[in-house]
Amino acid sequence: MENNKVTIQDIARLAGVSKSTVSRYLNRGYISDEKAERIRSVISETGFKSNFFAKRLKTKRSKLIGLVLPRIDSVSVGKLLAGIGYILEPAGYQAIMLVSQLNEKKELENIISLYHQGVDGIIIDSVAITPQHIALQQDIGIPLLYTGQKHPDANCLKIDDEAAGRMMGAYLRQMGHFHAVFAGVTKTDVAVGIERRKGFAEAFMEGRPEAKVDFIETGFGFLEAYNLAGDMLQRNPTVVVGATDNISLGILRYFHEREIRVPEEISVAGFGGYDVGAVVYPALTTIAFNFELVGMNVAQRMLDLIDHRPTENEVELPFFFLERESVRRMGSAESTRQTLAGMA
Repeated sequence: MENNKVTIQDIARLAGVSKSTVSRYLNRGYISDEKAERIRSVISETGFKSNFFAKRLKTKRSKLIGLVLPRIDSVSVGKLLAGIGYILEPAGYQAIMLVSQLNEKKELENIISLYHQGVDGIIIDSVAITPQHIALQQDIGIPLLYTGQKHPDANCLKIDDEAAGRMMGAYLRQMGHFHAVFAGVTKTDVAVGIERRKGFAEAFMEGRPEAKVDFIETGFGFLEAYNLAGDMLQRNPTVVVGATDNISLGILRYFHEREIRVPEEISVAGFGGYDVGAVVYPALTTIAFNFELVGMNVAQRMLDLIDHRPTENEVELPFFFLERESVRRMGSAESTRQTLAGMA
């Protein structure tokens, strides 16, 4: 058998073991001594030593990092990938990317698939960190690093979504708004669906028992938010806040098509700081996240984990407020109440 034709499947067949057993061997996972000897013998006989996996056997490194992403049609994911690349490429690493399509089960399957492909570590922009994720982390034997979500028993690095929500809630409170609709995603996404929403509501209503926040669940997509914007409008809020800029842009489009003036008749705000938010009219007021910087921090943390270097448990990832044109000041609290009463 020619050396350049040898695959993991060939090694598994000749050694009489499964592909996953060969992968565990190559990844220094546990297998029986008898199976390990059979695999070593086949590698020696086929010349497999001179190819990529043999190099891994000598160096204990594949120089590959797995990436599990929830979706690829997202501005934030594109910027996250750019930041990761800035760190991994100079360090001589390449990335293998799989997409979970916002599905928890698929996310777990992708982690296992990347492990079997011999990566040195896996970065997961996670949909949710479940008990199955934690159990897998204990069994898999390579570093797993989560971003987007947080769990006390996992390596995580993420933006403080609750603090970002508080920043927006406090701003709209100061602008005199008393009734908000928060267009958010399902609570299975703890970061965006719970933490961001919780921070917003607490800061928006602080010290104001008469203030009100209505929650309407939508997806991450522009079209889903657009289709629900009519329901949001029927609640008669003075401001609609999208849990992401993409949600807010769908709402803005709906209002524009129906000649509902923003911010004169209703204000709109979001989270993310996407570039497109600066060029739509009116420009979108938002909390801006530096997703490239998040990606750079995540990639460096993964390299530190691979090399067993000490890492900080908490890293503050900055975000900042962008006040643009889509939110108006309501005036005094009394005039705001009168305005709300007239809309009801």
